[in-house]
Formats: sequence, C-alpha cells, structure tokens
Amino acid sequence: MAEMHFSDNFDDLSVRTGANAGFQFDFFCERCHDAFRSEFEPYRSARASGWLGKAAGVFGGVLGGVSDAAEGMAEAGFGRARDEAFRAAVQSAKQHFHRCARCSNYFCDRCWNTDKGLCLNCAPDAEAEIEAARTEGEVAAAREQATEEGRRRGQQKEVKRPRQLVCPECGAETKGAKFCPECGARLAQKSACPGCGHEVSAGVKFCPECGQKLG
Repeated sequence: MAEMHFSDNFDDLSVRTGANAGFQFDFFCERCHDAFRSEFEPYRSARASGWLGKAAGVFGGVLGGVSDAAEGMAEAGFGRARDEAFRAAVQSAKQHFHRCARCSNYFCDRCWNTDKGLCLNCAPDAEAEIEAARTEGEVAAAREQATEEGRRRGQQKEVKRPRQLVCPECGAETKGAKFCPECGARLAQKSACPGCGHEVSAGVKFCPECGQKLG
C-alpha cells in the first residue's frame, strides 16, 4: 500500500452522485489553517447516470433501466476513482506545503521557518518572539501598576455604610445609592447607637439594645 500523505488535514468536498458529481479537496496548514483547494475533477460516470436519470424522469420507459444500471456502475467505481483523484490532488498540494522533520505536520509558506528548515511551532522566529516577550512584559508591568492604583482607590472608598442593592418599593437595582434611582424611595440605612454601639436602622427613635433615645 502506498504511503498516505495529508491523512488528517484535509476536507473531502467530493460529490458522489448526480449531474454535479466530482472530486475536490481542501488541504490546510496545521498552524494557521489557511487552505489550498485542488481543482474540481468531474466524476463522469456519476454525471452520465445523473443525466440519464433526469431523462428517464421525462421520458420513462427503457431509459429508467439504463439509468439504474449506470448509477450502479458509478457507485461501484466511486472508491477507486476517488482514490485516484485524491492522489493527484496530493501531488498538487505538496507544492504549497512543507512537512516538518520534527513534528511531521504540514505547513504553508507563511508558517515555515526557511532558515531553520522547520515549522514556526518547532522553530519560532527569534525576532517575533523577542517582540512578543517585550509586549508581554509591558502588559505585566502595566497590570501591576493598575492593581496598585485599584488598591489606592479602594482604600478611599467608604465601606462601613451598609448598602441596599435592590429597592424594596419597585425592585430596581440601586447600585448602593441612598435613594432609589427609579422611584426615589429612601433606602434603608443603618447607623450605630451612641450609647452601646449597636447597629440600628434609620428612623428608629430608641435603641433596641440599650433603650437610649436616638436623634
């Protein structure tokens, strides 16, 4: 059995039956997935049976039997014809791809390191890697600065005041506001009793913990 090339990086676009029957294949680069499409090769046996089938639909009679026989012959010969067409397509595709000696995958010119004779996965371009590493360093440093700035801003926020995030009157989202942005209702706010420090809701006249008068 002959060696099979491009065994896992192609799509078979062939049409098996009918007046448009034929063979065509997409071979794609295993890094960027750009594809080379082989020229369409008609499958003449299936095309002939397709046209006979159309004619039989119009005229009937003996043409129906001839059409069935031709279709059977076309089906029987499809596998061999497809293999021959695939071999020819592979020969065309080889002109557009390189096979990496390290990973054995196929790559287009754009993903091939000509100086090293390997794909860019196995032998990355040094200049591109330097630039990518520089960018990664800039992003990492900027992220650290942004994190510190976020901490500084967070330290300035008032965090002890409780927030009522949903308005009990209309159900709107309040985002921590003191009044509902939808209906204007005053949202529940709590404060501390000056006597015992117990947390009490706004509008309460006496502390429920120690009884001290509030307000």
